[in-house]
This record gives sequence, structure tokens and C-alpha cells, in this order.
Amino acid sequence: MVETSESTSVVIVGAGVAGLTLGNFLLRSGVECIILEKHSRAYVERRQRAGTVDSFGVRMFREWGLEGVVKDDSLPEVAGGIWIDGEECPIDFDEDDNNDSVFCPQQILVRNLTDVFLRGGGDLRFEAVDVSPADMHSERPLVRYRDTAGSTKVISCDLIAGCDGFHGVSRASIPADALTCHSHEYGYSWLSVMAEVPANPSGMAIHSRGLAGMIPRGAHASRLYLQCPVDATLSQWPDERVWSEMEARFGTPVSTGRIIDRRIVPLRCVVYSPMSYGRLYLLGDAAHIVPPMSAKGIHLALHDAEVFARAVIQRNRQDDSTLLDSYSETCLRHIWNYQAFAAWITELMHNAGDASYAGEFRKQIARAELERQFNSPTANRLFSELSAGVN
Repeated sequence: MVETSESTSVVIVGAGVAGLTLGNFLLRSGVECIILEKHSRAYVERRQRAGTVDSFGVRMFREWGLEGVVKDDSLPEVAGGIWIDGEECPIDFDEDDNNDSVFCPQQILVRNLTDVFLRGGGDLRFEAVDVSPADMHSERPLVRYRDTAGSTKVISCDLIAGCDGFHGVSRASIPADALTCHSHEYGYSWLSVMAEVPANPSGMAIHSRGLAGMIPRGAHASRLYLQCPVDATLSQWPDERVWSEMEARFGTPVSTGRIIDRRIVPLRCVVYSPMSYGRLYLLGDAAHIVPPMSAKGIHLALHDAEVFARAVIQRNRQDDSTLLDSYSETCLRHIWNYQAFAAWITELMHNAGDASYAGEFRKQIARAELERQFNSPTANRLFSELSAGVN
């Protein structure tokens, strides 16, 4: 089939949080870009994942004139808490912390970013399959893909932004020996469940049976988490066991409803270095993942997008590639800071509960650390800064 060619400044592979944020920043700055997404718009906008945009993200969108993208009028105000051994521990937020973090389910953020991008005249192509970056070390790299009509398209560009997730084609297009993978596997997994039920109670529970969580994903939807062994299978978790285990770990009646999705999620940290190869740059989950306990996946994706956007804008406006050359180093310094936070909060919350994973000694250490968080303003301040994404 005949290939048809066109050109742009930046090809963005993936219409998730990182790709759409980058696209909006470039569009508002007069930088031409094309976003390619392999799935349909309907699929992307119902993809349920993280649900928190921290203070860093909220303030960043505000600075770019995009504060409206984090608003979700369908989500009621829900107070979150922590339950330890069935007893609720009230969390008092210091008003001086100035925490702007908001619950905003990922599908809502993606929908809002998509709407703004398209209203601004952005070029977003859904169901672009067989995407293939090429010639990454040339002055004009290429991105091939097949459109909905089955035609092969070729886009030449200045830069490629790989925002297509951990299993996407962007990182897979880079020779394995060009990247170093740093990773850590935890000795447990999460059963992640999507249920059609309001989050009641809302928060996390630490218990000798294991960690549990119930987090709002809309007015009538919740994401449930249950710590389980790494070799756990879905067949071991019928509906009845999910709800009974949630109630046992929270130590209080739990709202029940129809379960619409469940999966086993191994907990791990991964960082790829460097975050670039020629003129292909990796953003978000394509370059790194953090365990969900930290709620920092969106934060890191947004940070990557802003750093890269400012680098591209400087290159285009001032013919200065300094920020682009230091993109990987700049992002990795920030990423490792939040990987440290992710590892700490993950081990703290899990070790404090089921001692069969790390032992009774580590459990008591974690309990002492938890008590410090509740009783020491100094310890809590650092935790608050990292939770808000402003450290």
C-alpha cells in the first residue's frame, strides 16, 4: 500500500496523561504536534487508573491556564482516613500546609485534557495502530502508523515523545543495550478491584490480615485494594471473599456492590535510564513506574511532560537545546526522589500489618514510624511535602 507523508515538529505517541498534557502545553505555545493513540477515544476515556492529582499537578495546570482539567463535579467530597487494627485514626490536616491535591479519576482528567486539546485545534488521531518510530538519530526521525482506513502514514518530525506506557512501542524501539533498567520487586501483590459502589469507608486499612484500601473513582464507583501473596490467583478471590476481607481489614461494615473488574497487580518500582535515545524521549510510565501505594504515577508523568515541554519550547523559540540535552538528568533526579518516597510509604504501610511478609521486627519498626507520623510535626511535614508533590 502506498505510504503518504507529512511533517510536524513533535510526534507524541500515546494519549494518556503525559501525552495529552504535553500536547496541550505545546499547542498553547505555538509548537506543532500530532498525538497518535492506538485505542479508540471511548476506550481511553473509560480506562480506570489513578485518581489523585497532587498539589504540584494542580498548580502546574493553573500556571498553564488549564486549571479546569482537574475538575470533576461528579465526585462528591469524601473524607479519607486510616484504619489500624480496625480502629479509625483521624487525620488532621494543617491548614498551613496549603495542600491543593484533588481527587480526579484518570479517565476524567484524560477526557478533560482531550476536550481542551481538540477545542484548541489539536491534531489527535485515535486508532492509529502499528506505530513504529524510526531513524531516531537523524535530524528528521520518522513515525509510521496505520490509520483506520488501513492506509500507512509516515510523519517526519524534529522530536518523538514516547508517552505510551510501560508496555508501549516507544521504549521497545530502543535497543536493549542502550538503556539501564533499575527495578525492585516487593514480596506481595495487590488484588485491584473496580466496583460499582460509593467509597464507604474511604481510605486505607492496616491489619494483621494485610493492607486494604477503598478509594473513590466517581460518585458511584470505587477502586478496592487487598494485599495478597505474589502467587495469588483471581480464582481465589470470588466476590464474597473480596467483601468479607474488606470488612475484616477495615473492622467496620463496608458498602458492597457489583464488581466489574479485578486483577492481580505485582508491586514493583522500575526506572529506565537514560530517558532518551537520539531524538526519541520517554515520558511517564514508558520510563518509570512506582507502586500504587505512593499515588505518584500521575505526578511523575506531569513532571516529565512539563520539563520536556519547556525544553522543546526553548529549542523552537531560541534555537537553544540546553534544556533538551539535560532532560533525562533533570527528570531522573526528581524521579529518584519520589521513588524513595514510594519505597518508604509502600514498605511502611505493608510492614505495619501482616508480619508474615517481613517479620515481627519490621512490623514493630513500621508501627513506631507510623506513630511518629501522627505525633511529630517535623516528621509529618516532610510526609506532607512529598504527598503534595512539592518536595
